[in-house]
Amino acid sequence: MESLQKIASKNKLSLGLVFPLESYQGAIAKMENQEKLAKRAEELGFKALWFRDVPFHDPSFGDAGQLYDPWIYMTHIMNQTKDIMLATGSIILPLRHPIHTAKSIQSLQHLSKGRIIVGTASGDRPIEYPAFNYKLHEKSELFRDSFQYIKALQNDFPLHQSRHYGVMDGRIDLLPKSEYTTPILVTGHSGQSLDWIAKNTDGWLYYPRDFAFLQRTMSDWLNALEKNEQPWKPYMQSLYIDLLEDPKATPKGIHLGFQSGVSYAIEHLKTLESSGVNHVIINLKYGSRPASDVIEELGESVVPHFK
Repeated sequence: MESLQKIASKNKLSLGLVFPLESYQGAIAKMENQEKLAKRAEELGFKALWFRDVPFHDPSFGDAGQLYDPWIYMTHIMNQTKDIMLATGSIILPLRHPIHTAKSIQSLQHLSKGRIIVGTASGDRPIEYPAFNYKLHEKSELFRDSFQYIKALQNDFPLHQSRHYGVMDGRIDLLPKSEYTTPILVTGHSGQSLDWIAKNTDGWLYYPRDFAFLQRTMSDWLNALEKNEQPWKPYMQSLYIDLLEDPKATPKGIHLGFQSGVSYAIEHLKTLESSGVNHVIINLKYGSRPASDVIEELGESVVPHFK
């Protein structure tokens, strides 16, 4: 899986950015100059750009993501960049038909010449489920059913029976075919056991927690891989960073991340690397400086430590 290998290798950490590439108040980003910033991130050596799947604006949640449909926006950014990996973080499997999801994945993988990584999840906004006429209490089963259907659709003229989404009897095939294999990751647990995630996925995406929790989680992940006779698979996480102008500014906790100068940011990321984290998805939403300035400083002063 060449695309996954470009952002994740054992005992090494790489850095990515999630859209919106913007610091903003409230739930809705302005989405200005995103193409220019995406190109600059690629030039500076960031390894991946991440796209979120947020069907509805839920005012109680507080973040509407990059606003645009992830597949359409990924195609737009694909055409503005050259080599940087393009990843979903994450596609909400139960709320999309797996045939359409697989068709989008295979189309983009072929058109991008192998730049696509797919993070998946069951969704963290319960209010969306009634809008799709799905039952919230079934979301774990829906996720697993969709995941397995998508995997089956990677075969030629597949034979597969899904409880919720349909039947493939071997008489029809999904096109286009791609020479590239698409890595599929799971975010959080998505209602699945860690054993299931270790056996069925290509890696695990999780949320930022304190270092003690991270060490326990990493141990559980490695044990689950070993128990299920799986090869090494990457562990990735998101992280909110508010990078201050003073390089030696004392760190302070913020929602799912920290505020600090660049010195602590490097130290924190090195600790994540030594703990076994393979890729960090940086979110700039709570930044106190323009995203363009922060991306520039991260690219010049932080990225070189993690190549």
